[in-house]
Amino acid sequence: MTRGDPSLVLILDDDPSIRASVESLLRSVGQASRSFNSARALMAEGRPNIPSCLVLDVRLPGQSGLEFQRELAASGIDLPIVFITGHGDVPMSVAAMKAGAIEFLTKPFRDQELLDAVHKGIALDAERREARTALRSMQERFHSLTPREREVMALVTSGQINKQIAARLQLSEITVKIHRSQMMRKMQAASLPDLVRIADRLGTMPPFDGTG
Repeated sequence: MTRGDPSLVLILDDDPSIRASVESLLRSVGQASRSFNSARALMAEGRPNIPSCLVLDVRLPGQSGLEFQRELAASGIDLPIVFITGHGDVPMSVAAMKAGAIEFLTKPFRDQELLDAVHKGIALDAERREARTALRSMQERFHSLTPREREVMALVTSGQINKQIAARLQLSEITVKIHRSQMMRKMQAASLPDLVRIADRLGTMPPFDGTG
């Protein structure tokens, strides 16, 4: 993510004065935000399509902020969370951080502390989004391979050379070279180490059995 790219901070706090204060601070640095007074209202809104993070109060009516953090995780929503609280203690902060929060700020905190935490959260979400996009692209390229090209890819990434692959698949070396060239092109792999890294990301690396 570069400076100026769109991003959004979600604010969940039942205190309207806190919501207004955080919104004003973010607005002063040109950061877009959206605030909610309940977890249900936030969930109804849906996750933004741009890098985001959540500024979350620990104490909420009904469901606590820590409980909402667990709900998000159980739903597969890995939104970076910055906790704010006026009633924090060490066990609470440890629980929040162990569950993946990026910061736990106790009121009163300095404006810059919150801004730094928010920027960290947005950057983290941008990295996660880029990684998911890259993985989806790899998966699409892998699915474009023919069954034979997938076989060749598995054998190449296990360390076998063309002659060994030809014997294993009962093909000529020339045919193996053709399949290998097509597979490398489709996978957009510039080299064998590059292909191995892609296979590792896809989870298609064969287990090492000690044989050549």
